[in-house]
Amino acid sequence: MAAPQARLICASSLLLDGGRGHRFEIEQADGSRLPAFVVRYQGQPRAYLNRCRHIPVELDLQDGNLFDLSGNYLICSMHGARYRPDTGYCTWGPCRGQFLAALDVFERDGQVWLNVMPA
Repeated sequence: MAAPQARLICASSLLLDGGRGHRFEIEQADGSRLPAFVVRYQGQPRAYLNRCRHIPVELDLQDGNLFDLSGNYLICSMHGARYRPDTGYCTWGPCRGQFLAALDVFERDGQVWLNVMPA
């Protein structure tokens, strides 16, 4: 199996704890692209595919506002499902008990990177 490669997502300074997320896309093996986002929660970058588990719509409707007013949950702007930012677990809503699709990210030298498996 090939080793993962890293792809730059954004500068670490763009992500404030419980603040606005940064949107990006990931490319699948077939060339199609999927929306994704990264946020900072409890000091760590966390990244997920940007699609609710109830209905596959983007959580933030294009603006990067992914947290609820408390800054403790990611929230779907379409119907209010709440997800834990550290695990992607849905704690409330029609998809309760399901998880957002997590992406493998890390921080190094003031940048946030995505681990990507080569095709």
